[in-house]
Amino acid sequence: MDLAVFFTGMMMSLSLIVAIGAQNAFVLRQGLRGEHVLAVCLACAISDAILITVGVTSFRTVSEWLPWLEPIMRYGGAAFLIWYGVKSLLSALRSNEALAADASLPVTDLFRTLVACLAITWLNPHVYLDTVVLLGTISTQFTSSQGSFAVGAILGSFVFFFALGYGAIKLRPVFERPAAWRILETLIALVMWIIAFKLLAGT
Repeated sequence: MDLAVFFTGMMMSLSLIVAIGAQNAFVLRQGLRGEHVLAVCLACAISDAILITVGVTSFRTVSEWLPWLEPIMRYGGAAFLIWYGVKSLLSALRSNEALAADASLPVTDLFRTLVACLAITWLNPHVYLDTVVLLGTISTQFTSSQGSFAVGAILGSFVFFFALGYGAIKLRPVFERPAAWRILETLIALVMWIIAFKLLAGT
């Protein structure tokens, strides 16, 4: 294990995923509500681990084999993000009781939560850009230590998602106020639509 390359991979991974995005907004919301936090964090981190592994080992080959994948992921991802943004905005307009962060809130079942989480993750082309393309490209600088780079990048992803999901729980008292939930849901809707617009614009 090359520790220098390992920490390079970890820091590069953290620098790419730390910015707020559709996936991070979803994890934050689940953490604040205390709903299926472990499952959501695992789903995001394992998805990243798969994509990082693909990027480090064979991202060039994948792009050559599947030239049609990019437009499908772009438009499909944009459509899903627009729908999810509408869903979040409608949630922001609900009654005070529906937005209160307490045990009376209806809990979304695990299956639906994971489907939404995986869709946000796998239908977002920017996830592929960060993990498969960028990390895959950077890893080529470490020909003899790509394994160390991949392990570091994957661990960085696990650290980030679990810190975000469980760290959000500490903020739960703030979101006991309905106004805070309204603001959060509105911001999430805006994030989803901005990302969808960028996908449709090709940026």
